[in-house]
Amino acid sequence: MNHSFFAYIFRMRYIARWALMRNTRVENVEEHSYEVAVLAHALAVVGRDVFHKELDPDRIAAAALFHDAPEIITGDMPTPIKYNNPSLKNAYRQVEAAAQDKLLSMLPPELVPAYEPLVRESDKTVRRYVKAADKLAAWLKCQEELKAGNTEFGRAAGETMASLRSMNMEEADWFMERMGETFRLTLDDLG
Repeated sequence: MNHSFFAYIFRMRYIARWALMRNTRVENVEEHSYEVAVLAHALAVVGRDVFHKELDPDRIAAAALFHDAPEIITGDMPTPIKYNNPSLKNAYRQVEAAAQDKLLSMLPPELVPAYEPLVRESDKTVRRYVKAADKLAAWLKCQEELKAGNTEFGRAAGETMASLRSMNMEEADWFMERMGETFRLTLDDLG
């Protein structure tokens, strides 16, 4: 029997994000997942090495790589639609759970235990770091668009940062205080 889980995972590059916004550069789910993994790993390292929390940055990064995997089946639903109506939010959770089930059914049974916690984001601590990294990646996308002169992302940048700050995550605050402004610099200014 052929198991198509990984073939599906590699199709994340075909799913565009920010569908309701005019973009100077289209972002896809695959590159977004990579960025979230890098940021989630960084936040977990800060938590472990700066704030002395018991965290596994590698496990958190792995979960981040798969955090949007259900979108291979569901597509990327824009945040204003997904979260602003309680009925739609609940319905989307059910659709997402069904997509998770379908993806996991595409794995050889021997691999399901390794991938299920990643696809379902079942660990609350891991999920918190991935969510913060997801918000941070969205803010960075907004910064990229604003730097390119696309003012359409101004409100999204503010709302995304407010959402990240409301998580009260000291690791995210530490990261932003020390590295956040560097994302607004040009390549020449970074040197």
